[in-house]
Formats: sequence, structure tokens, C-alpha cells
Amino acid sequence: MTWRCTGLRWSEGHPAIGWYAEGRGERLSVLAYGQGLAFAGSGARHCPGVRRAGRRTPCPTAAVVPGRAGGAQCAGCARLDRSFSVAADTHAADPRPYRVYLAWFGPGLVKVGITAEERGAARLLEQGAVTWTWLGRGPLMAARRTEELLRAALGVPDRISYGRKRAVRGRLPAADRRATEVAALHGSAADLAGWPESLERLPCAPVDHAEAFGLDGLPRPERELVEMTPGGVVAGRLAGAAGPDLHLADGLVVDTRLLVGWALVPVAPADPAVTTVPVREIRADGDSAQEGLF
Repeated sequence: MTWRCTGLRWSEGHPAIGWYAEGRGERLSVLAYGQGLAFAGSGARHCPGVRRAGRRTPCPTAAVVPGRAGGAQCAGCARLDRSFSVAADTHAADPRPYRVYLAWFGPGLVKVGITAEERGAARLLEQGAVTWTWLGRGPLMAARRTEELLRAALGVPDRISYGRKRAVRGRLPAADRRATEVAALHGSAADLAGWPESLERLPCAPVDHAEAFGLDGLPRPERELVEMTPGGVVAGRLAGAAGPDLHLADGLVVDTRLLVGWALVPVAPADPAVTTVPVREIRADGDSAQEGLF
């Protein structure tokens, strides 16, 4: 039985590493800021299959996938995953209520998005939103139309790469300024005409994730993981986490999407705990980093 990493999960507002073993289900290892991490890749990286409605279906071929791919699924599992997806507009009949949100990731990095109401703030933690507020709630298609209206009117993109997000985390303005910027954008959105009648508008109530992410005193991101390798080691003290990223005290950022599909083994305390996997410098514009959907 092999437990394979499924990436960073946010459990009750705290970061945790997810694991899956065929026949055994899933489990979480909750992380704490300040703890030491030292692990190595074992064997090859395999497709994690498809997770839907809280259950994971293993990849039928246990396909080996490239180490540098941000998405760990093989082509077949990726197609199946997107065949029933709100994000891919292939599940328009979803009857659940949705919420529209405004997310702020750093100066000039703002997006509007939607999430199922039952998920609460989980989507904002997963995306690494530093400060955010709700804009409205209603049926899926009304939420989607509102999302498109606000994106066009406010001039904000539909996606921001994780590279750009992580590049600015070490130089964020104070919390009160972040809240002020979010409130101003919320006001601009509220003044727009054309909101669907079936969407309930929600008041501005900025939420800040500085504590959840460990942003106070976070070292400036300097380097990022390129890929895991068989026997390659990641080691350091965990200083913070945001979205899928683990921030280590030495300035290394570990994009845990690159850990998905790997069997990770602890490095023995007697071994020299130093990072040996490929890393690269983080540019100020974040262009050197892996691109992501959101």
C-alpha cells in the first residue's frame, strides 16, 4: 500500500497535506507554522485519478505523469474531470446556490469569481486570496452572469497565475489598506446596473487571511520548486502557506501541485536535511512560475 500526495488542503482554516491510497481512502496531515519539514520523492509520479463529490476514483492505468506538470492528471482523467465541472461550464444544471466574491491577492491583483455556497471560504483559501469579500448569492447561472458583468465593468481578469500571486506576498501593504481597496471595489461593483434580479446583493465585509496564511513576518519569496525527483529532498522550516504554496523560512516556495501523485518519504533525522530538488529564482513579475487556472 502506497500513500500518495494529493496536494495542499485547507481544513477548518488550517493548511494540511492530503494523501490517498487505493483501497484505504484519504487522510490529512495538518501542518503548523514553525515546524520542520524534510521529505523526499520516492519512485515515480502517478496520476491521482478523479475526485468528485468527496470521493476519489483511481486512474485506471496508474499513468506516470511528468514531474514539472502543474496538473498531475493524465489526459484521460483530466477530460473526465472537466466533463462535469462548473469551472469548465460543463455542469450548468447544478441546483446549489452560489456566491460571487471579490478577491485581492496583492497590489493590482484582483479577480471576481464564484463558489458553491456550501463551501464557504474554502475557495478563497485555496486560491491564496489575502483579502476578500462576498458580492452576492443566487442560482449558478445568475452568479455566472454577474461574474462576467463585473469582470468586464471593473476591468479585472478572470484568472491570475499563482506565480504572480506568490511574487508579491513578501511585500504586501498593511491590512487596513487592503480592506480599503476591497471596499472601494465592492462599492464600484454595487453601483453597476445590470445585475440579474435573481441574485441577492451582499454587503461589504472584508475578510483578511494574514493570520491563516502566516503572512506577518513571512520571508520574501526568493526561490521556487521546479519539480520533485526520485530521491530529491525538500527541507526547511515552514513559515507560512497560501493557496497551494508552502513558504519555507529560507525563502523557498513549494508549489504543492508539483507534489501531487508522488509518494513522499520522511528524511531521517540523522541525514543532512538540505533541499536537493531543482529550484529557480522567483522574478518580481512572477513570470517564471508555473501557471495555474486561478
